[in-house]
Amino acid sequence: MELKVKLEEGAVLPKHAKPGDAGLDLSSMESVDIWPGQTVMVGTGVSVEIPDGYFGLAAPRSGLASKFGVTLANAPGIVDSGYRGEIKAALHNMSHMMHHVEKGERVCQLLIVPVESVTCVQVDELSETERGDGGFGSTGSE
Repeated sequence: MELKVKLEEGAVLPKHAKPGDAGLDLSSMESVDIWPGQTVMVGTGVSVEIPDGYFGLAAPRSGLASKFGVTLANAPGIVDSGYRGEIKAALHNMSHMMHHVEKGERVCQLLIVPVESVTCVQVDELSETERGDGGFGSTGSE
């Protein structure tokens, strides 16, 4: 699949870090400090044209989360196929130390995922299942 990408001046073209990687790395367009408990919108300078039948899934970078406690506040973020604006990363610092993001640093990943369009139909009853209406924690802690 080809993904049409529009870059602001100075932006980094998204790419897979290694062959077979699911996500395209998106990089920061600015240097910014993120203080403990703070969420900062970080521009990537990247706009995309996602084909119909797909959507973009913005996901945290595992290294940022595991090493520095920095993740996406809205993880996963959804980029609809009709959106043509800049993709921004809502970076949240969960740690107790300030984290500095350097311009050009990889801040999140973008995955292009197929999506099935659905039509909702109101009914009076749903089919029975073994789980039924058991919610959070209903399948046990094993």
